[in-house]
Amino acid sequence: MVRWSVLGGIAVVLVVSAVVVYRTVKLGAAHEVEPLPQPPLLLDSAAIVQRFAASLRYRTISHQDTAQVEAAEFERFHAFLHQSFPEVHRQLQRERVSNYSVLYRWRGTDTTLPAIVLMGHMDVVPVEPGTEDSWKYPPFDGVIAEGYVWGRGAIDDKITVMGILEAAEALLRSGFRPVRDVYFCFGHDEEVGGRHGAQRIVTLLRQRGVRVAWVLDEGGAVTTGVFPGIERPLALVGIAEKGYMMVELSAEGRGGHSSTPPRESPLGLVAAAVAAVERSPLPARLEGVVATLLEALAPEMPFPQRLMVANQWLFKGIVLRQLQQTPRGNAMVRTTLAPTIFHAGVKENVIPSVARAAINVRLLPGDTPEEVMRHLRRIIPDRRVKVQQQSVLSLPSPVADVGAVGFQLIQGAARTVFPEARVVPYLVLGATDARYYTALTPNVYRFLPVRLTPEEYQTFHAPNERLRLSEVLQAVRFYATLLFHGAGGSSGTP
Repeated sequence: MVRWSVLGGIAVVLVVSAVVVYRTVKLGAAHEVEPLPQPPLLLDSAAIVQRFAASLRYRTISHQDTAQVEAAEFERFHAFLHQSFPEVHRQLQRERVSNYSVLYRWRGTDTTLPAIVLMGHMDVVPVEPGTEDSWKYPPFDGVIAEGYVWGRGAIDDKITVMGILEAAEALLRSGFRPVRDVYFCFGHDEEVGGRHGAQRIVTLLRQRGVRVAWVLDEGGAVTTGVFPGIERPLALVGIAEKGYMMVELSAEGRGGHSSTPPRESPLGLVAAAVAAVERSPLPARLEGVVATLLEALAPEMPFPQRLMVANQWLFKGIVLRQLQQTPRGNAMVRTTLAPTIFHAGVKENVIPSVARAAINVRLLPGDTPEEVMRHLRRIIPDRRVKVQQQSVLSLPSPVADVGAVGFQLIQGAARTVFPEARVVPYLVLGATDARYYTALTPNVYRFLPVRLTPEEYQTFHAPNERLRLSEVLQAVRFYATLLFHGAGGSSGTP
């Protein structure tokens, strides 16, 4: 009897081992789409770079206080676009939305087909006061030096606006005409929420009954070092983005002189609540977009990692723990709670009677504001601390289909321009204007077609934002390839 039990145990181990190895090998042989042929275009690289540098000299800054917005700079930028892209402005329909956003329509030969939308934003974030001396070159001079174009907006997001228009101008000059309608949608207030730009453009398109096959906005780029153990460059195409909400923690009590402090103060109560928030995160989950991402990454992983990803039925807990070791990985598998602002006190020897803390919440697809509020009220049992939902900028977006034609076209164009990279679906951790366009189609994708090193990634919203000269041209080639195949025939049909 013992002998048969041992043999049975060995058989089980052998079967499980065979299944584990088979699944690992099978996942390691994942197919990559073929590159798309590039359209035969003549591109003046020097002129393209000069125009891109010039675009950074316009102070199209978004401010939370709209009274600070420099309207004249947006007007000058519009005039610059009109001068720089004469064929676009001669052959495409153009209209302004909410004064400064722009909507272009490139009419196709068959307007019964669903349209495609390429989008970006013209506005940039301000330069943080006190950091001006940290810039190697002035942030609004559009300097070309050391193999880069330097300036605020170089990455976020004028490369998208200029790259799309350069590609369209070149295609128009070549005589190309799309079969389906193409819309270019450029917002002016993405950095402060996009409610007057992107949201109103979407409202217009819905009112006009425009049917959309797929949308492409800014998002992940081509980079390395994002995932430990993977050396090959990755082209990260966002297929969803997290939601955004704000919660306030507050407490009130008696103030007074700091020489006779109470046992507990409002400041202390809120500080303890903030500490509880950091100690008690929401549960981590390995599903949805992140599960799809890991499967796409698996062929590039070392064998032990690939084995665990291929057999999550056995190693899911280990994979989840590994992902949580870095801030980025942790943010991909759970709804995050980040204390960002603390208000209390007016003088060093006065105990404040009111204290408040702001918690920025980034919602994982599948989670809801109601679940977050229940979690916070459970981990902050002290009823003297009020937990109040302040706003919900956006809910988690729908997840775009990686099997749809839009993703396949983006993947093919990326393989053409960045042949060294593996194209993988990705969860965008921040908020973009793309979230509004999910009202038109669930297939909204987010990809910035440039190579960025980890160091260059750090210049988003920071000093020394810059883009390599070679990447300016790569962005134009990507958009030209995508437009040629996506709008040039039946390949764009969803």
